[in-house]
Amino acid sequence: MEKYLINAQERVDNLHIEGLKIIQNEKFFRYGTDAVLLAWMAGERAKPNFKIADLGTGSGIIPILLANNGAKQIHGLEIQEYVADMAKRSVALNRLEDEVKIVVGDIKNPPELFIPGSYDIVVSNPPYMNESEGFKSPVREVAIARHEILCSMGDVSKTAARLLKDKSRFYLVHKPHRIVDIFCAMREHGIEPKQMIKVRPHEGKEPNMILIEGVKGGNPGIKLGEEIVVYNQDGTYTEEILKIYKKVV
Repeated sequence: MEKYLINAQERVDNLHIEGLKIIQNEKFFRYGTDAVLLAWMAGERAKPNFKIADLGTGSGIIPILLANNGAKQIHGLEIQEYVADMAKRSVALNRLEDEVKIVVGDIKNPPELFIPGSYDIVVSNPPYMNESEGFKSPVREVAIARHEILCSMGDVSKTAARLLKDKSRFYLVHKPHRIVDIFCAMREHGIEPKQMIKVRPHEGKEPNMILIEGVKGGNPGIKLGEEIVVYNQDGTYTEEILKIYKKVV
């Protein structure tokens, strides 16, 4: 079965989570701890009957993790046809076709499957850098994943607000230097930031990620969650990260 699902330059990676696997292209942007942390944060609120959308699903890692944790109706939206096809094959490889649907489409104008006001949770691991920021990869698939070439933070927030039910939740992982852009975009589109968690690679290092929870139509006021440190000094995962991995599975 795996050989049938794999194309040239692709590989099957073991997620070390109850036998789950994912197909990834060695040349393209691959999932990391940010996706696992986002799946954990959203999964803490998700219930089996919740309808969930993942905007810019990429490899499909977040829907796969959420489905493995009990979510039954997850729609992943991905604009790049090849990347979406790879995500679909990962879903099939894990026999999660009943729980996860991967759809090709634009975040700025989602397909009809994405019914406005029908989702309990929307998640996104969007491009971290604006178009003029940092080195832009010559590999288009990588550039689109890292830079706001095809969608901005405003586009992601606008669509999340459109898809969510009132008082439902939006979960996002991003970079600390974009906090102002993120909060402004969320508020502009009616999503109130309610919780932020800083993620440090090592104790004593500056945070290199932030996890954000917003509520559509929520009241003002944000809570700072307990910080997460990913690695011990010897390079092994911290106890808190291992606990998060256990919750995701």
